Order: sequence, then C-alpha cells, then structure tokens
Amino acid sequence: MMKWTDTHFLQALNAAEVALWSWNVDTDTIMLDKRGCELWGVPENQDVTFEDLSAQIFLHDLDRVRTAFAAARAIAGRYEIDFRITVGQKIRWISARGEGSDANIFGSNMFGVFLDVTRSKQAEEASELLAGEMSHRVKNLLAIASALASITARSSATAIEMSRDLSRRLAALGRAHDLLRPAPGQRPKAALLGDLLSVLLTPYDDTSAFNGRIRVSVPRLGVGETAATNLALVVHELATNSIKYGALSVKTGTLDISCVDDDSEEVVAVWTERGGPPVTEVLSSDSFGNKLLARSMSGLGGSVGMNWNDAGVIATMRMTKAALAA
Repeated sequence: MMKWTDTHFLQALNAAEVALWSWNVDTDTIMLDKRGCELWGVPENQDVTFEDLSAQIFLHDLDRVRTAFAAARAIAGRYEIDFRITVGQKIRWISARGEGSDANIFGSNMFGVFLDVTRSKQAEEASELLAGEMSHRVKNLLAIASALASITARSSATAIEMSRDLSRRLAALGRAHDLLRPAPGQRPKAALLGDLLSVLLTPYDDTSAFNGRIRVSVPRLGVGETAATNLALVVHELATNSIKYGALSVKTGTLDISCVDDDSEEVVAVWTERGGPPVTEVLSSDSFGNKLLARSMSGLGGSVGMNWNDAGVIATMRMTKAALAA
C-alpha cells in the first residue's frame, strides 16, 4: 500500500484548489500559502491581519464575516462561512472553513482552508434567476390563458365550440411565442410584427392570414416578448368582436391591418374591417373587453381608438417603438 507523503498531500490540495491558512491567536496574524495569496491577491511570505484582508471583503458581507471571525474560537465543531471579495476588477466567492473551540490548535496557531466557490455560487444565482423567471412566465401564461378563455366564451355558442376555438387560439399563441424563443445559449430574439400578426390571426381565417380575407401589410418592425403578449391579447379581443359582430362574422367580410413606418418613435397600426354587417359600439367603458384593450395597449406604450361606422369598425392602435421592442 502506498504511503502518503507531504508531497502527495500538497498535490491533492493543489488538485482540489484548496488554499491553506493559519491564524496566530496571540499576534492576530494570518499566514496564507501560495494559493491563498493568489486567491486574495496579496504578496507571498507576508503575514497579514484580518483587518488587512477585510478591506477586500464586500461591504454587505463584512459585518457577518467579522462576527464569525471573532467567534471562531468559541464555536464548537467545524464551521463554514461564504462571502465575497474583490481582487482587482474581479469578484470572487470565498468559503472559509475551520474547526472552533481551539480544536487541534498547535501552539498558538489555528488552521483552516479557503475555497474559491465562485463558479458554484454563480450557478446558484443563475438557478435562482431561472426559477424566478419561470415563475414569472408561468403566471403570465396563466393570465393570458384566463383572458383568452374569457374572450372565447363571449363568441362561442356551445361548450364544444368554445373548446375548439380556445384550443386553436392557445395553439396560435404558442406558435407566436416560438417566433421569440431564442436558440440555446442566446439572448431572446424579436419577432417581426407582420409574422406575429399573421400567426395570431390564423385561428380566425382557415386559409391563413396571407391568402384569405385577412390581410396584413406592415413594415419590418421587431416585437419583443413582453410586447408580443400584450399584442396577442389586443388581437384576440378585436378579432373576437369581429367574429361575433363585425366583418369576420360573414364570409364576405375582410380585415386589413396596415402600418406605416415614418421613422418617428410612434407606431400606428390601423385595423380596418369591411364587408360585414352594420356595426354599433359593442364595448362599454367598464366592460371586460374595454379594460383588457386599455391595459394591453398601455403595456405597448399607447392606446387604441375605435371608430364604429356603417362600413365596418376601424381600430387605430398607437404604440411606441421602445415598448414594442420590449
């Protein structure tokens, strides 16, 4: 059986990236090995004090570390504390570990280790961020599904019809979000306004938004994920009203959505219905649909104006480019 030597021990510590420290409780000085000096960015073969090292500890962590350091000799058993330090322009997470109650003290020196746990802490932070983002997205999706269910219920005569229409609209919403989904390791991308509108309107026109009675003519404007959600609710609300009361309620009706990019900060999209039955205002100021439109358009940095006339409803949607790209 191979016997462990000091060389083997040091090789193992080096492979594990473990830094050694000793603390003289009488002189209050701390000695670091080579890796410890590199970790803290201090010269080798130089004794330092806690106060010397504390200048590099994050201010928010300092009181906690100072308390732990002061209590180290009184702690029974092993202890561990994680904190952040700055070395030049770099931020590192350090884990200090040792054994309290003067256990295994040699002369006046206590011993312990420092570990660089930066990568594991960054992974934890990324996981927490991802969990928070997932929670936010799930809540948004539930809110959208609830709103779509309410919208669909108003235009469905039977439960079977509602189930069919809601499934199609949720599927369209899913395809719209696919336009925004980033590739692995990449940032979220923007969808083109025309593509997004066409996908969202597909459930209302079996022959698709490009070839049927729904026509989309808009410039190449990018739409971000948050804006896409608000835009989806606006489109489904207007289309539902059209299916129930307006141009899309008859086979001869048409819907045109047009937009002109005049290089200003405002985007104006016009929803024009023609060929349907005469219409009158169907949204009262306190109705669900009116509140939904107002809230969703506010998220797009603007508002919607409704013009009810005999030829068909015209909805003028005013948005800002900044909000549309968000």
